[in-house]
Amino acid sequence: MSPSAHSTVLSGAKVVLPTGTVNGGRVIVEGPRIAGSAPEGAGLVDLSGHWIVPGFVDMHNHGGGGASFTSGTAEEVLRGVRTHREHGTTTLLASTVTGELDELARRAGLLAELTQAGEIAGIHFEGPFINACRKGAHKEDLLRDPDPAEVRKLVDAAHGAARMFTLATELPGGLDSVRLLAEHGVIAAIGHTDSTYEQTRRAIDAGATVATHLYNAMPGMEHRAPGPIAALLEDERVTVELINDGTHLHPAMLELAFHHAGAGRVALITDAMDAAGFGDGVYHLGPLEVEVKDGVARLVEGGSIAGSTLTQDTAFKRSVTIDKLPVESVVQAISANPAKLIGLYDEVGSLEPGKYADLVVLDADFDLKGVMRRGEWIVSPLPGLR
Repeated sequence: MSPSAHSTVLSGAKVVLPTGTVNGGRVIVEGPRIAGSAPEGAGLVDLSGHWIVPGFVDMHNHGGGGASFTSGTAEEVLRGVRTHREHGTTTLLASTVTGELDELARRAGLLAELTQAGEIAGIHFEGPFINACRKGAHKEDLLRDPDPAEVRKLVDAAHGAARMFTLATELPGGLDSVRLLAEHGVIAAIGHTDSTYEQTRRAIDAGATVATHLYNAMPGMEHRAPGPIAALLEDERVTVELINDGTHLHPAMLELAFHHAGAGRVALITDAMDAAGFGDGVYHLGPLEVEVKDGVARLVEGGSIAGSTLTQDTAFKRSVTIDKLPVESVVQAISANPAKLIGLYDEVGSLEPGKYADLVVLDADFDLKGVMRRGEWIVSPLPGLR
């Protein structure tokens, strides 16, 4: 079969590249990857009037499509992954929630297999090493102080698939756990924390590089007690996660983060749970019962926000149309930055020759019209296109 049989030129769209937006640009797809030139006879797809952006990369995601990454079978996890792919997330980390240590180790084994199979990009452990006073949707009696030996147990159980750990670094053992994670090439993220400004600075100096859903599950800023938020925003070594669903954050706080940290230090995440892309109802997040009403997930007991029902296409559109952020900045935050953080930017996160052909097609109103992953259409932007 000739090379052209596997080659397609997507033309006429506004293409967002690392160097900026090209009007009437084109993306050449050859097999699973982006090519630098098109062979003779390559197929042509006219996407005039559309945008082409890199596939979204979500580094904090607990499930979707009615399936949980924390407790579901392999088949259920794949259903959740498929749901998010249909909404433009072509790369994601599967996030856990607080549980018994042995249970989390077993879960890591299953998720490691799916990582090795290329279905997910790795594992994000959120809990159990978090602060009870900022627990959010985590079961309090299962929380524990960060013990480097226990952190190492979960890292080992992940067989190389551990990408990120969320810790309350002010707790006993927190800084030593951060150092251990840094030594093993795993992101140490500060979250579900009651840390002071000074304690947060020490954690960053020890190697922490991510703020887990900035603003949420941490103290607010006060004029004489700036807390973790100020320390995380001001330090150029830190990338801040933001959940832009209209529930977790006031638009002014999103704008503050983009203005102060800059687009290069923001990662848009979903923090999605089972109900993402599925609908209202009663679900479970780990051992806790969650009710989703009008798209907002809250614990049945206590009413705390319990993750989100967000998908990244909605986050993208909201960021551009409601928050008025430049498209290029949103692409950085939703694709390039998380890809760099989890060590996959040489393969995904931008539209460059040699990388995987992971991309999203949006119309002029920024509604999702097409999703390609590894050169195959998951959502076709045009009738009859396969």
